[in-house]
Amino acid sequence: MTIPLLTRNSPRPALRLLGALDLPLARLHECCGPARHSFAMLLLGALRGPVLWITPAWARDHLNPDGICALTGPENGPEKLIFVAPERREDLLWCMEEALRSGAAPLIIADLPEPPALTPVRRLHLAAEEGTTRGHHRPLGLILTPGEGGAPGVETRWHMAPAHVPGTDRWHLTRRRARTAPPAAWALAGRPGAWALKQT
Repeated sequence: MTIPLLTRNSPRPALRLLGALDLPLARLHECCGPARHSFAMLLLGALRGPVLWITPAWARDHLNPDGICALTGPENGPEKLIFVAPERREDLLWCMEEALRSGAAPLIIADLPEPPALTPVRRLHLAAEEGTTRGHHRPLGLILTPGEGGAPGVETRWHMAPAHVPGTDRWHLTRRRARTAPPAAWALAGRPGAWALKQT
């Protein structure tokens, strides 16, 4: 009996977000749009363990702890976050790469001023894969990019925008790119523990 050396269709382990959305682990993902930080909070609430949040030292916006709890739930609050604020632009991706390579945290988020190029994205993928052999986690990397995003080579690209109505918080979530799934869109409403996700 011959056993193949490679299997091309074996699925990667993935984080199942909101009960329906798969984000493969040990890979780099991107989220853009005006509610991209809210998407990051959804990931924070779905994982156990520390989360590294990398943001430029010169950034004017900072996370609001009360806003974090509203999206993650009280058991996954801001105490899980470890903040890193590099002063040089080139250190943003270097910090992310080293954190992914260590495998010490399940989620590493970098809030970037612009999408990275293809070569840095490939380096981040390789670092995340190496992290699975070095640390205790299969690290998931998420870059938050302004505008419409567009980093080449990411595993998935998401766009999230608010669609609130009086008395109800709602968002419009779009999967714009994925290696193993077609583009799709959802309406999201609710709160931690009671999210309602409906494909549109």
